[in-house]
Amino acid sequence: MKKMKALISALLVTAMSLSLFACGEEGKSSESYKELDSSKREEINSLVTEDELLTGELENKTIKWMSDWDINPDGTGKNVPTDLAVFQERYGGQVEWHKVTWDNRYEKLAEAINSGEGIDFFYAGNLDAFPKGAVRGMFQPIDDYIDFSSPLWEDVQEANDSAMWNGNHYMAIVQATGDKVACVYNRKTIEEAGLEDPAKLYEKGEWDWDAFQEMLEAFVDTDNQKYGIDGWWFEFGLMNTTGVPAVGLEDGVLVNNLADSSMERVQNWLYDLYSTNCIAIGVGDYGWTAKPQYIGEGKLLFYPVGLYSFYREASQWQGEFGEDAFFVPMPKDPESDEYYIPVGIESYVMVKGAQNPEGVAKYLDCKRYTLIDEEINAIADQQMIDDYGWTEEMVEMKASMQELADANPIVDYSTGVSTDCSDLLDGYLRNTARGTPWNETYDAIYGTLDTYLEEINANPVLNTAE
Repeated sequence: MKKMKALISALLVTAMSLSLFACGEEGKSSESYKELDSSKREEINSLVTEDELLTGELENKTIKWMSDWDINPDGTGKNVPTDLAVFQERYGGQVEWHKVTWDNRYEKLAEAINSGEGIDFFYAGNLDAFPKGAVRGMFQPIDDYIDFSSPLWEDVQEANDSAMWNGNHYMAIVQATGDKVACVYNRKTIEEAGLEDPAKLYEKGEWDWDAFQEMLEAFVDTDNQKYGIDGWWFEFGLMNTTGVPAVGLEDGVLVNNLADSSMERVQNWLYDLYSTNCIAIGVGDYGWTAKPQYIGEGKLLFYPVGLYSFYREASQWQGEFGEDAFFVPMPKDPESDEYYIPVGIESYVMVKGAQNPEGVAKYLDCKRYTLIDEEINAIADQQMIDDYGWTEEMVEMKASMQELADANPIVDYSTGVSTDCSDLLDGYLRNTARGTPWNETYDAIYGTLDTYLEEINANPVLNTAE
């Protein structure tokens, strides 16, 4: 993929204006949260009105969004993001939220498709929508609405072409994202333990598995409530640093990578971390519940998690991780020539029966525009500081993580195969971090994963939304 000109993405879960609808499961209700400062809105308007990259007009200015999270402002302190402000100012666009829960979102989407409700778009960045949603006929190709060779999209054309299914583009990949999993820590805890700041190690090119493990082993003392690594993200976060996904997508075919030597190596390392008490869950009196607040209390060294945990007002993320919280990328695999990190994809799918596909395409154009226009991008950077209490150093670290993602956008498609496949790997691939040798896990799941992939590769489109 070509390196993007801008490094900071418009926020994934930020917001629209006060006037937009929030359509819940019990009907429509208006919400009152933050509104973009009028001077910022005027600045955006002046930048986008005459820009030739954003073309055409919209007759239907409303697009229907179904998700468990709102694109509109909410109680986290999120403001109107630059991409939606561009959509508003250039096209007069608005987003209508159709609220669902995480657990029932696919059930509700199928109901909406079958009833002809006209839902327009759905989030694919969770990586569980594709390719299974295309196979089941829940989503439609977007090739008639987005030209991936155009100036707005050419930087991510390769990424979009690599994710084609049955000869069509079903996902619109806005960008590969570097914020999927960061290694969160508290600088005060690091200093009091006499350890070197991971940010300094990263700056020197010394932040790798070895440094990570050395810090854990120096810190962990379970008898005195000093624990190592916690959370639901660390196993896959560390696995991803090898650059080898459990399930890859190559030339439109899903591929089983469990037999790759890198997978064996990282799984054996996770077992080693477990054996030396570096993994907090289940050790001593820690229990089996994640405790992110232990970062702020100085009891836990590392808590890998998506940077969405910092896309909140400062009082919220500092209340959990402490005032001295910071983050770095996951540590580099010392045997890899490249620096791979967990990569997400900010991506969207167009729903079968969408009533305003043109509107979705223009909205996604606006998202791309915020990434390649330096002046608009600078506004997005400042929002992180103004709305979330970030420091310049935090903005720069996020940008560095984005650079790593742009350079090596390796994506794991295992959650997009099927629920059975996702459940299988989500459970079994964590086992080495709980004391099960890798060879036992491999023998138990390799053949089953092969069967799942063969089935979907053989039946690329079933044409049913159910």
